Amino acid sequence: MADKKKSGLGKGLTSIFGADVEQFLDDIQNNGGDAPGRKEVEIPIAEIRANPYQPRKEFDEKSLRELADSIGVHGIFTPLLVRRSVQGYELIAGERRLRAAKLAGLTRVPAISVDFTDEEMMEISILENVQRENLNPIEEAAAYESLIKRLGYTQEKLAERVGKSREYCANMLRLLRLPQPVQEMVTEKQLTMGHVRPLLALEDEDEMFEAAEKIRKEKMSVREVERYIKELTGGDRKKQKQKKEPEKDPLIRDIENRMSSKLGTKVSITGKTVNIQFTDTADLNRILELLGMLEETNG
Repeated sequence: MADKKKSGLGKGLTSIFGADVEQFLDDIQNNGGDAPGRKEVEIPIAEIRANPYQPRKEFDEKSLRELADSIGVHGIFTPLLVRRSVQGYELIAGERRLRAAKLAGLTRVPAISVDFTDEEMMEISILENVQRENLNPIEEAAAYESLIKRLGYTQEKLAERVGKSREYCANMLRLLRLPQPVQEMVTEKQLTMGHVRPLLALEDEDEMFEAAEKIRKEKMSVREVERYIKELTGGDRKKQKQKKEPEKDPLIRDIENRMSSKLGTKVSITGKTVNIQFTDTADLNRILELLGMLEETNG
């Protein structure tokens, strides 16, 4: 146990997040980089199980076929990265190569076996994909959520680990508040992140889905979407509410808008009460963190 803490991996996992995890893996796979229990092996494909922490769900079939053709002629140059399990091996990195090897008809593949913990497997799998820019926005958001829920990361720590700003991470995580059908439109590249982010200003999932369908069918630009959502959030329904309610002080409304923008959620001020909406515990923690209250609350 003590030797593992002194290994390159133990030190590397602290230092490489937000740096170059791809180079870290290449060193282990190609140059004999320092990792606990590193061993070069050739193993049957049938003994390799998928990485349970793999954030990437979509793989381009054409690209896999091209890689399979190359492997069929030249073999696999970069070994897979695996760890020994109770039965066979678990894949850590190299799922595209593994899938392509199966397509090419290979039965055995070269691999590097290392002794990674579950935490190390998860972090490496997520960061490798994020840094290679292989994830679509929904996969990336789900990967960030996994690090928060399974490893207890705050958004500040998450941002540090993945080398992004906290605002960027918060915006990515908010995508998971979209209805599942809208998330699928992003996954299938029917809509971009720029198209769906404005939908979060709407009040419920039905509205979000209906707006997303209209945006997709009419092939709106991001600017057109922003104008469209602005019209929806300031349309007839709100005008009807305003007729029944006293006109709100413009200064109060400005404060509401600025707080909503800062916190990434709906904020309303009535009398001497400030109402801040949140969807679940994770969203509440996100807001508390932005207010600088999370550590105080946990303490």
